[in-house]
Amino acid sequence: MCFWQTGSPRSAWRKTSPKGLEGSTSSCDRINCLRSTSTRSKSHAGANTAVEMNDACKISETILASGHRAVILENSSISVTLLPEKGAEIHSLVYKPSAMDVLWKSPWGLVPRGCGAGYGGGNTEAAWMDQYAGGWQEIFPNGGDECVYKNATLNFHGEASIQAWDYAIQCRDSSRVAVEFTLALRRSPFRIRRTLIVERNTAGLQIRESIVNHGAEDLHYMWGHHPALGDPFLGGDCVLWVPARTFRNHDLEISPSTRISAGAIGCWPLVEGKDGRPVDLSQIPASTEVRLTEFGYICDLEDGWYAMTSRKHGFGFGLAWTRDVFPYLWFWQELKGSFGYPWYGRSRVMAVEPFSSIPGTGLASAIQAGTAPLLRAGAKVEANLAAVFYDARHGRPRSISTGGIADFEP
Repeated sequence: MCFWQTGSPRSAWRKTSPKGLEGSTSSCDRINCLRSTSTRSKSHAGANTAVEMNDACKISETILASGHRAVILENSSISVTLLPEKGAEIHSLVYKPSAMDVLWKSPWGLVPRGCGAGYGGGNTEAAWMDQYAGGWQEIFPNGGDECVYKNATLNFHGEASIQAWDYAIQCRDSSRVAVEFTLALRRSPFRIRRTLIVERNTAGLQIRESIVNHGAEDLHYMWGHHPALGDPFLGGDCVLWVPARTFRNHDLEISPSTRISAGAIGCWPLVEGKDGRPVDLSQIPASTEVRLTEFGYICDLEDGWYAMTSRKHGFGFGLAWTRDVFPYLWFWQELKGSFGYPWYGRSRVMAVEPFSSIPGTGLASAIQAGTAPLLRAGAKVEANLAAVFYDARHGRPRSISTGGIADFEP
């Protein structure tokens, strides 16, 4: 979520407790989405495909034209590019059978390394946005507005998203590649460890991560993932599947182009619009002529996953996570609906973001709302995630696990 706002209100948010997904999946069409697609599904995904016949895994290091060091994990189905010195963010996530990077890239692009840091006139949101090139960020220990906690000023979207991480290649062979990133925060006594894995015959990325509180006192935090999807994938007649019951719109209108009243609450995915008609948030407008902006929270998750299927491009992107750690989804759409800095009516980007807390206005707000977790002194919290690609011909997804197993409706 990256919207421009000042004076965010401190609303009272009721903390929701996720429930288990009911019902058996034994009758479903069960697919391992982390397995590479068949020859048939590769040709279905796009005629312009140039797929390597050798599915051996590779890991490499390079320097981009911007000067950023990059670590690349890949096989014949997927390529993942990470920037260790820029929050260890995932800069690109390419589905090779369609030769398509599903992650959005900002129009101002990747700022050359060493340039622009500290800009923003003391406003950490402006400084963050100046450096925001799109992609997928790890958000910790603050999400949204800058705030002060334990005498420390926590920047917009958290220190983890802007610091340089250390890394070490853990595995480099033809069947599996893995790289571990670590970061000790400066303004909080947290240490983060995350391992990213790509395996042979897969079309997905596995993430294993943990956070330890090395302080002598208990500390609150916000933790989330910010994968921003963009065109051409986003413009491919997409539908979003989320096993959830409730949508809560942000309680401050962020743009006149939003279709839903500030603070409105409805059943996911159909929410009453300003005009009294239902808005189906699961249908993603494909037309570049549409101008709208939405921001809210998907709550009461029945399971920790979502899937977005592009009917035009013939494949989908799915994300699974540990639901107890990330019980909410921030729902953000910037579809040419916001004017002025930084959007100027020119960007089409959407993020569905697993998060520990709501609202998206900083740690102080989340503590007040009762949704900020507390990590005891010396304690650890762990989470697993999986980002997967799947063939759209399998139909409607029923679930995706953090092990990369997807079930589809029969």
